[in-house]
Amino acid sequence: MSPEPIRSFNDPKLSDLNARVAQDLEYLNYPPANWSPASAKVDGRPVSDVVIIGGGMCGLVGWFALSRVGIRNVRIIDKAPKGREGPWKTFARMETLRSPKTLLGPAAGMASLTFRAWYTALFGIAKWDELYRIPRPMWMDYLDWYRDVLSIPVENGVHVTRIIPREDGLLELEIANGAEEPILTRKLVMATGRDGLGAAEIPGFVEGMQRGKSWAHSADEVDFTALKGKRVVVIGVGASAVDNAAEALEAGAGEVRLLARRKKMPTINKLMGIGSYGVTAGFPKIDPKWRWRLMDYSTRQQTPAPHGSTLRVSRHANAFFHFDCGIASMKEEGDEVVITTTNGRIFRTDFVILGTGFTVDPLARSELEPYKAEIACWEDRITPPANEENPSLGRFPWLEDDFSFTEKTPGKAPWLKNIHCFNYGATMSLGKVSGDIPAISEGAQWLARGVSAGLFIEDIDYHWEALLAYEKPELDGSEWVDADADLPEQKTA
Repeated sequence: MSPEPIRSFNDPKLSDLNARVAQDLEYLNYPPANWSPASAKVDGRPVSDVVIIGGGMCGLVGWFALSRVGIRNVRIIDKAPKGREGPWKTFARMETLRSPKTLLGPAAGMASLTFRAWYTALFGIAKWDELYRIPRPMWMDYLDWYRDVLSIPVENGVHVTRIIPREDGLLELEIANGAEEPILTRKLVMATGRDGLGAAEIPGFVEGMQRGKSWAHSADEVDFTALKGKRVVVIGVGASAVDNAAEALEAGAGEVRLLARRKKMPTINKLMGIGSYGVTAGFPKIDPKWRWRLMDYSTRQQTPAPHGSTLRVSRHANAFFHFDCGIASMKEEGDEVVITTTNGRIFRTDFVILGTGFTVDPLARSELEPYKAEIACWEDRITPPANEENPSLGRFPWLEDDFSFTEKTPGKAPWLKNIHCFNYGATMSLGKVSGDIPAISEGAQWLARGVSAGLFIEDIDYHWEALLAYEKPELDGSEWVDADADLPEQKTA
C-alpha cells in the first residue's frame, strides 16, 4: 500500500472544510466565556485550572471538551515533538487501523470534525467509497489537522517527571532536566495513552539479556533494516506481535517465527458481540463484579490480530506460527538466542521481539512515586469469584465517575481526587472510553462534566458571593404599571 502524501492544515483543499469548522463552532457559541475564577499567582507562578499531560488523541479531545464547557485556563503538554504524539508514527506498526472508517472518534458530535470530512475534502467522495480501512500514518495526519483547526495549544517537548501534592491543595508538576519552572495546577488529566498508567510487559525470561542487541519490546524503536537476512522470533500472536513480525518480514528477515503459548490462534473479537451505546453508558453503572467478569472473560479469550495484519505475515513463505509454545527459558549463547519452550522444543534465533503488551499498574509510574501506594486499585475493592482470579485486572485503579483516583485509606491522600486517569487505566472502572477510538468523545464529555463539577464545588464560596453581588436588572421599570400606585394610603384602624 503506498501511503497518501501528508496534508497540512494549510493545504488549499482543506480551506472550505476549515471555514466550515469555524462556522460550526460559531453557531455552537464556541468558545464560551470562562466561568472559573482567575487564580492568583503562587510563588510568582501562574496557576492553571487544569493541565493535561498528553497531546495525542485523548489529550486533544479532552482539551476540546473542557474548552466547550467554559474551562479555558488549561495547559496541554507532551514530551514528544509535534506529529510524534502517541503511537501512530512511533511504535504502532499496523498498516491500517482496526476501527471501521465510519467511526466518529474525537469529532465530539461535529460532522465537520470527522475523519470522513477531512478525508473527502482532500481526496474526494469516490476515494472515500474505495477506502476500506484508515492507513495508520494518515490517522496521525488527521489528528494534526484536528489540533490545528481547533487551535489547541499543545506545548511539545515538556516532560513531567513527578506530580507533587502541595499543602495549599495545588499539584506541582516537576519538569525533566529543570527545563522550566514546575507547573502549578488545580486539576491534572493524565491523557497518557495505552501505557499511561503502567509500562511495557517484560517477562522475566529475558532477565540478564541485552535489550536492543538480543531482544526488544514491540513498543521499542526497532531497526528492522538490521534484521535483513536474520532469524527473528516474535513472542505472541496478538496485534502488536503480528504487526512487528510483518515489519521484520518486509524488511527482509531470513525467517520469522511467532511463538504462542495458546494451543490455537484466537479468532473471535468477543467484545464486538455486545458493542453498543448501551455498553458505553452502562458499563460504569453495573455491579463491579459484572465489570470484572466481562473484562476477565474478554482478556482470557484474547482479541485476535486483524485479518489483514495476519495475512500480511502469512503471505511470506518464511513466516511460521507455532502454538502451545510457552517460554520455559531464554538465554544468550554467543551471537544467538536459545529459546526452550514449555513443550520441550528448542529454537535458535538472532533476535527476539516481545509482543507481550503492557501492564496497568499505578505502582509502575515514577510520576506518582511519593504516594503511588495510596492509590486504590481493584484488588483493594473486590474479591473476584472463584475461577475468575486475574491479578493483572486487580492492578487497574479504582476510579470515580470523573476518572479521578481514589484513596486506598480514606484521609491519607485526599489530593488524589484532583488527578484524573483519562487513559487505558480507566477501562476497568469506566469502560473503553479513554483510549479506543469508538467512544473517545463520550469519555471526554464525562471528563469535562466531572472536572467542571469539581471546580465549581471547590469554588462554591466564590460563586455564592458572585450570586449575591449580581445586580444587572432584567427590567428597568417601564414594563408595567402599578395599579395601586395612585390610591390613598390605606390606614389601619
